[in-house]
Amino acid sequence: MNFSEIPKTELHLHLEGAAPPAFIRRLAQEKGVNMGGVFDENGAYVWSSFVEFLATYERACEVLKTPEDFGRLVSAVLEEQAAHGVIYTEMFLAPDFCGGGDLIAWREYLAAMSEAALASPVEARFIPTCVRHFGPEQARVSARVSAETAGGLVTGFGMGGDESQYRAADFAYAFDMAREAELGLTSHAGEVEGPQSVRETLEALKVSRIGHGVRAIEDPALVAELAERGVVLEVCPGSNIALKVYDDLKAHPISALREAGVLVTVSTDDPPYFHTDMSAEYRALNKTPGWTRADFDAINRTAMNAAFCDTETKNRLLAKFNGA
Repeated sequence: MNFSEIPKTELHLHLEGAAPPAFIRRLAQEKGVNMGGVFDENGAYVWSSFVEFLATYERACEVLKTPEDFGRLVSAVLEEQAAHGVIYTEMFLAPDFCGGGDLIAWREYLAAMSEAALASPVEARFIPTCVRHFGPEQARVSARVSAETAGGLVTGFGMGGDESQYRAADFAYAFDMAREAELGLTSHAGEVEGPQSVRETLEALKVSRIGHGVRAIEDPALVAELAERGVVLEVCPGSNIALKVYDDLKAHPISALREAGVLVTVSTDDPPYFHTDMSAEYRALNKTPGWTRADFDAINRTAMNAAFCDTETKNRLLAKFNGA
């Protein structure tokens, strides 16, 4: 099986976190920015804990300053996506890093990123996100500019960042603003925190998708509820293993969740940080737990049906996931 040629949908990809290291190094060199401590001797991002990962991530983002920078980043990331068979992707991007929440600046960033996305063979949508550890007030700023620019390629709203900070309910107002703007809703939960994080997120934020959500497996009643409600999990196995949520793919619950009727999808999260890509994720899942082309097509249909895009786009791309 040629894993790079299998058509794929990716729902959980952080734009800034998908920045190829070579791209960030080149941009830093152009700007004369010292990136000491961000890369190892082989040029890869360097970190050893979740807190250090977040710190390295934010340091790397420091060179992304202008709409042109972000437009170039979108082009670089989608080029990587296309090389691994991705035909539809939703990219998380933080207004905090794109104009700092200023609406006029945010529109300029969106224009540059949209132009780059529309020039790519990959069908892309943008999911603006608030950063949890930046706090609820800043989340409202992100939600407001997202709601003001809903439409076009901006089709959803989400939350990333340090899941241990604040309560999900603290962000309800921000998510209500996004919901009123008819944006699809997703949020990270059940990654570094346990199943209660997933339950609280569903109750307080009323999202249709959960980013990660894998630790729901620790609560059988929650697993049954997820299956019954049709909540979609944006599962990122390579990320979970790199961040030591699980030791290896044998210990990872993606298959157990799927067998229990939970709707699971596969994504890469922040691929260069976790030394992965969509081809590598599929290759690993083919080896353990032995997923076949039929399994991959099934999870891609799940992902496409859960995508925050219009019906015409869904129907057109769903036809790609029927095996070969």
